[in-house]
Amino acid sequence: MPTEKEGRAPVALEQRDVSADQRMFSPSVARNSAPILAVLKRVLPTHGTVLEIGCGTGEHAVCFAGAMPNLTWQPSDPDADARASTSSWIKFAGLKNVLAPRDIDVCSGQWGVEQTGHFDAIVSINMIHIAPWAASLGLFAGAGRLLRAGGLLVLYGPFMRDGAHNAPSNAAFDVALKERNPSWGVRDIADLEHVGEAAGLNLRETIEMPTNNMLLVFSTGSA
Repeated sequence: MPTEKEGRAPVALEQRDVSADQRMFSPSVARNSAPILAVLKRVLPTHGTVLEIGCGTGEHAVCFAGAMPNLTWQPSDPDADARASTSSWIKFAGLKNVLAPRDIDVCSGQWGVEQTGHFDAIVSINMIHIAPWAASLGLFAGAGRLLRAGGLLVLYGPFMRDGAHNAPSNAAFDVALKERNPSWGVRDIADLEHVGEAAGLNLRETIEMPTNNMLLVFSTGSA
């Protein structure tokens, strides 16, 4: 598998340190938080509620919520250890605009947050390539249900364009993912666009990020 230095090891695949209070520390989060935050501060609304799918260690949640105090951040992850780490990070950071992490399975027809109303944005970082294709379908379907008019779905990670990788390290990473689990893999932007259109979301912006990653911004349309 490509090395951490090449930026190709997402949270779920890398070695993570764990503190006595259950906080996990991700090397990739330490590297990518600043460039992701710079884009999020530009594209996200100044006020509202953001649902994070696949919050991992919780470091992104407290970083982004701390930098955007007028947003309410709802982290979620199906992994109990990730939720424990996120809860501990929230307590450690002392932030009031980060809610307790939820257990959300994107493949489920109900995410358990429907009663809270519609979200202004849904953010998912380094998730869809380390999950079955059904997770991508579920993510877009859920975004179509839960985003308010003009809401955003923001995806970060490695992506292909028209069947081609944008770097040899991404091609090698794709092979390594599929060797680990045949249902995983780097997704093609065109395929995601088709799924998004079926759910009522259109690709608004594709942003090149460090270490051959991209950030995709989908929108439900005009508010």
